[in-house]
Amino acid sequence: METEKLSPRYAGLDAWEADEILDALIEGQLAAVAAVRAARGAIAEAAHAVEERLRQGGGRLIYAGAGTSGRLAVQDGAELPPTFGWPRERLLLLIAGGDEALVQAVEGAEDEAATAVDLIQRHDVGRSDVLLAVAASGTTPFTLACLTEARDRGALTIGIANNAGTPLLAKADHGIWLDTGPEAIAGSTRMKAGTAQKIALNLLSSLVMIRLGRVFDGLMVDVQATNAKLVRRSETMLVHLTGCSREEAQAALERARGSVKLAVLLLNGCDVAAAEEALARSGGRLREALARIKRQPR
Repeated sequence: METEKLSPRYAGLDAWEADEILDALIEGQLAAVAAVRAARGAIAEAAHAVEERLRQGGGRLIYAGAGTSGRLAVQDGAELPPTFGWPRERLLLLIAGGDEALVQAVEGAEDEAATAVDLIQRHDVGRSDVLLAVAASGTTPFTLACLTEARDRGALTIGIANNAGTPLLAKADHGIWLDTGPEAIAGSTRMKAGTAQKIALNLLSSLVMIRLGRVFDGLMVDVQATNAKLVRRSETMLVHLTGCSREEAQAALERARGSVKLAVLLLNGCDVAAAEEALARSGGRLREALARIKRQPR
């Protein structure tokens, strides 16, 4: 596997000067970005399929992985509720070794294929769900078993790996190959392979959330205002989008129970019931909801 190879580019690395080592490591990070760019078409196709499944089926977005790949996958998923208001009941995060593996290596957990199968069955993964499986090698038994069992149960499966022609890519409905090649420290896929995975996950999930209407004009209009900073951000968004005063924004957010989307519609002349109906009929897309209320006779 390319990710396990010893590259002659880094021969004698430990004897180099510090700035030379850093230049080589930075070079690897730039290569990770280039690898994601090369996979842009596959990411777009996968995002379209994920959007359609989640919109039509109302199912869950499931992340699965082990080790570094698992931690990166879990991180991406965990940020969806606060950033995009993605419902927590529609999110499932599976990492080999369980929660303990988030903060330290759990030896042998990545080889537990039977545990993976049990998790997929226990959580009743099915046709309305989407599973994103991430493994640099493309062969990790836990991750591969999660994907295979989920696919056999009808879920849409996305595989992300850094080695071509591997089972994770072959068995997924949509495979995303990130061609990062050998690491500066052979086999240490926490480096450029991990960077490429993080970027790809970020792009994929962000594109899906945008397409599902959870972003408007580049703003996080489904943000969950769980702290003072995010409350101020919500107010600032309303001022920007409607031209209202900050006091009017605060009052609208209170009426809308913190929902920026609802508050925008309220500030455009809707009452709460009409705003909720417009959003529901528009599939949560604020742009369509605004167009809908503007077509309605006053």
